[in-house]
Amino acid sequence: MSKSLARVKAAIAAAGLQIELREMPGETRTAVQAASEAGCGLNQIVKSILFQGAQSGRLYLFLTAGGNQVDTSRAARLPGESLERADGQRVREVTGFAIGGVAPLGHLSPLPVWIDPALLDFARVWAAAGTPRHVFAVDPAALKAAIGAVPGNFVM
Repeated sequence: MSKSLARVKAAIAAAGLQIELREMPGETRTAVQAASEAGCGLNQIVKSILFQGAQSGRLYLFLTAGGNQVDTSRAARLPGESLERADGQRVREVTGFAIGGVAPLGHLSPLPVWIDPALLDFARVWAAAGTPRHVFAVDPAALKAAIGAVPGNFVM
């Protein structure tokens, strides 16, 4: 088991979530790929999008429904600073995950997290589990509570 997958598994257990990690036959790097592999709707995929504060350099995590896009000007209002897309090296350094497998929990460093309210409309959503082939299904309200995500208006 990879270190990333093991970290997600441990974070899930620590949060008290009853979740089964699943390895998919195909890649789940994109929301479209993940929805196809999981057999769910595109908006049931939790995209983990990271932005870096232009002034602070701090990373911020935005969890959005698979078919939605983050509006950076709206998103910037939440942490109170302008945002730029975080590069892959910085994402890996702070979260421990490569882009395409960033889980919503199990990061190396704690991050402020906002969640797209559209995800909360579903009984179950699917999120990356730390690798480009592993995912897990979860009640979005339970995930929100477990990671302290704050609902926010940040999508286009």
